[in-house]
Amino acid sequence: MAKAFASPSSYVQGKGVLFKSDIYLSKFGKKPLLITDDYVYELVGSQFHDYLKSNGYEVTLVKFGGESSNSEITRITEIGENSKVSVVYGLGGGKTSDTAKAVSDNLKIPVVIIPTVASTDAPCSRLSVIYTDDGQFDKYRFYGHNPNLVLMDSQIIANAPVRLLVSGIADALATNVEAQAVAQAGADTMLNEKQTLVGNAIAEKCEETLFNYGKIAVADVEQHLVTKALDKIIEANTLMSGLGFESGGLSGAHAIHDGLTTIEGTHDLTHGEKVAYGILTQLMLAGVEEGVYRKYYKFILSLGLPTTFADMNIAKVSEEELLMAAKVACSENFTIDRLPFEVEEDDVVQALKAVNAYTIHDQGQ
Repeated sequence: MAKAFASPSSYVQGKGVLFKSDIYLSKFGKKPLLITDDYVYELVGSQFHDYLKSNGYEVTLVKFGGESSNSEITRITEIGENSKVSVVYGLGGGKTSDTAKAVSDNLKIPVVIIPTVASTDAPCSRLSVIYTDDGQFDKYRFYGHNPNLVLMDSQIIANAPVRLLVSGIADALATNVEAQAVAQAGADTMLNEKQTLVGNAIAEKCEETLFNYGKIAVADVEQHLVTKALDKIIEANTLMSGLGFESGGLSGAHAIHDGLTTIEGTHDLTHGEKVAYGILTQLMLAGVEEGVYRKYYKFILSLGLPTTFADMNIAKVSEEELLMAAKVACSENFTIDRLPFEVEEDDVVQALKAVNAYTIHDQGQ
């Protein structure tokens, strides 16, 4: 039985580091493929592009289409091949990061992930979540190594929408819930090996940090403040959750997220918002005591995250839609089999309904 732990080669976080980054970036060559979308380019990408050019970089700029799909990855890979770039930069959110990792793997060159939000734990991992062109979960794509560098500018994160920080908190909140289930099951992690003590400990520290500083950081970002609380949450959302989910393992919450993507009404929700509902559904599946459930439920509720079908934009969801979501969540391609108990499709349907019912009952009292 082997154990494994993985991490990016380097992680740098601080206020203003993006525009002091030549010291970190130059080691990967001066011909980057910069992937970013129109919104991020206007927000910070244009200024970063100018910074790179002023430091002697020959930048190939590619506007990201918005979906980390096979067709988009192929399109950008061809641009990188034609430009003979030396490194891929992913500047933006989680899907930009996942696309940058896939393109770098295709080109066999280094990748630098530069998140402009702390909304997912994608930046640090050696995998990408691949979606179809219309936004449904397709598969996980795994790589032989983690990103060469993750660069987090705290000021940029502070200027991003609050909803995205909250989404990142929700995604990170799943880390320990899922890792502890994997530990109880003795199952494999996302590295297809067993947990290390370090991987499990990081997952625990991630959860502790979220409960201690999450609400303070949300209040700070509402005023675009860079504070110690925000720095702790950026690290929890990005580094701790990234290392914790990969080396600690995924189980129910993310499998349920993947199933929920099949219901059209959920497509306007962020990854973390669907994961939040997945956390509560996993806890229902596990049959935890109410005190345990309420710890997570109250925190999720206090952040304005979904706890009902109405919150998920699926107030009139049909039995057939729920069963399809459960079927996907329970498929062999996903991670629900890493729970320490067997789960059938109808169990997932009942648990999804139970989360909705609990909130309606609780708010009606």
